[in-house]
Amino acid sequence: MSRENFSSRLGFILLSAGCAIGLGNVWRFPWVTGQYGGALFVLIYLVFVVILGLPVMTMEFAVGRASQKSAARSFHVLEKPGQKWHLFSWAAMGGNYILMMFYTTICGFILGYTFKMFKGDFVGVTAAQAGPLFGEFLSSPANTIGWMLGITIIGFAIVGGGLQKSVEKVINSMMIGLFVILIILMIRALTLPGAGAGVAFYLKPNLNAFKEFGFWRIVYEALAQAAFTLSLGIGSMAIFGSYIKKDKKLMGEAITVTGLDTLSAIMAGFVVFPACFAFGVAPNAGAGLLFVTLPPVFNTMPGGSQLWGGLFFILMTFAGLATTVAVFENIMSFAMDIKGWSRRKSCIVNCIALCILALPCALGWNVWSKFQPLGDGDGVLGLLDFIVSNNLLPLGIVIYILFCVSKKGWGWASFLKEANEGTGIGFPAVGKFFYAWILPVFIILIFVMGYIDKFGR
Repeated sequence: MSRENFSSRLGFILLSAGCAIGLGNVWRFPWVTGQYGGALFVLIYLVFVVILGLPVMTMEFAVGRASQKSAARSFHVLEKPGQKWHLFSWAAMGGNYILMMFYTTICGFILGYTFKMFKGDFVGVTAAQAGPLFGEFLSSPANTIGWMLGITIIGFAIVGGGLQKSVEKVINSMMIGLFVILIILMIRALTLPGAGAGVAFYLKPNLNAFKEFGFWRIVYEALAQAAFTLSLGIGSMAIFGSYIKKDKKLMGEAITVTGLDTLSAIMAGFVVFPACFAFGVAPNAGAGLLFVTLPPVFNTMPGGSQLWGGLFFILMTFAGLATTVAVFENIMSFAMDIKGWSRRKSCIVNCIALCILALPCALGWNVWSKFQPLGDGDGVLGLLDFIVSNNLLPLGIVIYILFCVSKKGWGWASFLKEANEGTGIGFPAVGKFFYAWILPVFIILIFVMGYIDKFGR
């Protein structure tokens, strides 16, 4: 079976960016930034995007393009006889499934709120009413399961149509729509009375955050955010590398994709923080910022919640669905690479499987709400997010780095040859010591300190 390719370079860039640009940018980034000191967190996050995001994304693209396989088989193809790098493929595959087990549930919430916004359910809702309304939404298994099933079926229906005929066309349209809506909302938020205080909070570093949260907590969260938002460490980007032609150097492609991802996150901050400060909303409201804090804000804007709230949640739906479709493409390719299944069969089987696998997370807000393994109030979702964001992503990044630089892996020379084939910006031949020793050790150090911070208190 021949490997599919994108119909254009733009298709590859937008689909790769769609995988990266998701709830991590327009939902998680604003509230984590607000929680950990505004601009100070943003600066550390941007450092990780440059020193970590760009090289590791290039490495994942290279592994995918050289092997012409997903993470399920890419290490098998590139490793030397007798090596065991392929064992990581199971963790990478599992990471994609676990990610979608909770990601589809959150996307379902957003899809549900999009309908509720346009329907007018939040017209006149006050801050005191928004919280109980969200609690009522979560308490209904019909809501949490129904919307999760809806987003899962929509995602696999898109993936089932083929790479060029369906996935590429749909993602291109959604990504263009996402940026158009983001620009409209950003302009509106920045022109609100009192928006300047939110911009100052966002752009002016707050050194007191180090005293409040501690150095390692902020650095750890910035690393986790960079890995989560760029979808690195579990092969989510490697699959798109397997679809890339040999005419472009991969560092330049990584810069383009990472740039679009970072731009969307920064723009989302210019939507949320000016709006928060303009209407006296705490910017560190946490994960509830999206569903509890912002809906009443939309009612205070000219046009009300049906216009601005509806636009905002369409933006969120596009962002979430773009990532969902991109990761579904990866998940679907696992069975195609391992079993040799057709795209249609792989999509049907995986759609059914994920509809079942996501049920515990959907029920974790109501029927299984007493299940709190981490004791943090997030239940099943908190456990799944911790497994992926705080374990598989950072450790997977280390695996990809070592595989590409070590003589006992694919090797530095082989990686550079693949990454620098074609035209465009090349990956620098210097810096092997940094990638082989400094960056992996630093990531593991942050990983260990994060564990101590979380469980040692």
